[in-house]
Amino acid sequence: MVACCEYHQEEPLGQQDFQRKQLIAWLDRRGYSVIDLVLLAGDVSPRQYLRVELAGSRSVILACYPPSMRSTCRRFAATTSLLDAVGVRVPAVLDEDCNAGLMLLEDTGRATLYDQAAMGWRRLSIYYERAVELIGRIAELPPEQVAQLNPTLDEELLRKELQQAWELYLVPRSLTGDKSLSQRLRAALDRLCSHLGREEPVPCHRDFMARNLVPEDPSGLVVLDHQDLRLGPPLYDVASLFNDSLFPPRWMENQLLSRLLDTPARRLSFHRAAAQRTLKAVGTFAAFLKAGYDRHEKLIAPTMRRALYHLDRLPETEALSAQLGSLWAPVIDATSD
Repeated sequence: MVACCEYHQEEPLGQQDFQRKQLIAWLDRRGYSVIDLVLLAGDVSPRQYLRVELAGSRSVILACYPPSMRSTCRRFAATTSLLDAVGVRVPAVLDEDCNAGLMLLEDTGRATLYDQAAMGWRRLSIYYERAVELIGRIAELPPEQVAQLNPTLDEELLRKELQQAWELYLVPRSLTGDKSLSQRLRAALDRLCSHLGREEPVPCHRDFMARNLVPEDPSGLVVLDHQDLRLGPPLYDVASLFNDSLFPPRWMENQLLSRLLDTPARRLSFHRAAAQRTLKAVGTFAAFLKAGYDRHEKLIAPTMRRALYHLDRLPETEALSAQLGSLWAPVIDATSD
């Protein structure tokens, strides 16, 4: 899912589903004096996001939901309230008309944590520490309220996500091996999802990673794209944070997670969640490529390498990791973590 405000690429507003005059008229009725509208680049989601330049050198973000996604608009409003209540910083909803598919959001900045990787890992570690704290706050949300928002990230859904990676990336590139290895790998991944599905689910963001986090000095973070909040494996958000898009070095991961992964069982759960998440991400990036969006293609190789790292640490897949390493070598970035 595309982050709600992927600020780093922009393009002029052309003939889109939501026309310029329609949007300016909606904003004008709400008292906003518009100077310009700029469409923010997205991927395959039919949602559109625009940066609205207002009089007085102010900007806001306008989210546009087509009829098929009006329920997502309402869900975003609901998850905003839930996260606000537990001290998780999210873009403020300034105005909304979900019946029309329009929502006005605070503009929290143009650069996500992913875009600011050049600041260096010592500096980034401060934000990652804050991110781990926010995951803990999200997990403490009332589960009965979160359960009403979206389907639980259970065994069935986890397995379905891996199917996309299997069909769109692994099989077309012969990365599942011969018939025997392919059958063994599929069975091992099924067992992995079964283990994750048996864990007591907790509230999780569902896509908690660097492209959905905006740094605020000195150590704050704004959490984006939270409308998919749901119940899921306890360490799913942590696995996502450390294994999707921006890949911290091992020293930093060990330092920040030592207390959280304080038992062999919890560390095993982390590796399972990370293995599922990385392969799920590969499937998502492959789907983007198939649809003609190549911005995330460069992330596939390091994500595959992360997947292999975690698979090598699981009883379900460790016996397969050597063969998979040989098969995947041509597509894995050779640099070490």
